Amino acid sequence: MKNYVKQITELNGNQVFMKSTEQVNKIIHNLIDGGCGKLQVVSDFDKTITKQHENGKLHISSFGMFSRCPSVSEDHIKMNTELTKKYAPVEVDPNISMLEKKILMEEWWSLSEDSLKGMRVSPEEIARVCAELGPSLRSRTKEFFDELYKAEIPVLVFSAGLGDTVVAVLKHCDVHLSNVEVVSNFLKYDNEGTIVGFKNSIIHTYNKNEFAIKGSDFYSKVADRDNVILMGDTLGDANMVEGMEHLSSVLKIGFLYERSEEALPSYMDTFDIVLIDDQSMNIPMAIFNLIKNNEITQSTKLGNE
Repeated sequence: MKNYVKQITELNGNQVFMKSTEQVNKIIHNLIDGGCGKLQVVSDFDKTITKQHENGKLHISSFGMFSRCPSVSEDHIKMNTELTKKYAPVEVDPNISMLEKKILMEEWWSLSEDSLKGMRVSPEEIARVCAELGPSLRSRTKEFFDELYKAEIPVLVFSAGLGDTVVAVLKHCDVHLSNVEVVSNFLKYDNEGTIVGFKNSIIHTYNKNEFAIKGSDFYSKVADRDNVILMGDTLGDANMVEGMEHLSSVLKIGFLYERSEEALPSYMDTFDIVLIDDQSMNIPMAIFNLIKNNEITQSTKLGNE
């Protein structure tokens, strides 16, 4: 078996960590063998597709961007500031059990949903504010998504954030392509344009999995794709493909920034590849290029026989 880990230059940087290079090499080998036709990509949004930090500050979240809308009430902003201060440290604390985190995240998202009710913030206003804020995607994200589109690879953006904002950002950055599906918390409006909560059950950081798309049109697109490149920035993101029984090989890439030294052991136990303070799509892109280029090489060989 070829040593793909050694071959991919980007995987040999100082900020790249793997518990088992042999396991990573085996998974990459399986992804290459399956080719583009067997591949799907599943990714978180906040701090995974967007940068984790920029210009010395943590990147604004999808809910944070919504709070910048002029029609958002001061009470909502105050409430969410207090909720973030209370619950955000819990989300990234490696010393708190997953069970306790799930309970606390459910509390956080439920209270956030309640604070949305009664406001009138239109989809047009959300889209306009997202465009004005100009959120920063990881470097090479546009290139990566364009290549996935060309190769007809389904992409699931699975976000515990605010779906309306996620879609607005993806559209603004020209990466909301026909192969991209967003599963998230979307606002529900009444007939008068007032927000009454979320459309479906709450998706928070630690309950994300692909049960949410079973039976949907997107699930039918990936039912015969048993290889996955998964990307996320929280431990809960590693479970996004839980429930897809047909999967064969899943390469889990974790982006770590906050409390990195303390959290690294648990991230290495959870993700196959952990990237500390990497604000790019360089490594997912390099792995995908290896899959794509190998497929082209094999096709060329067959054509010459």
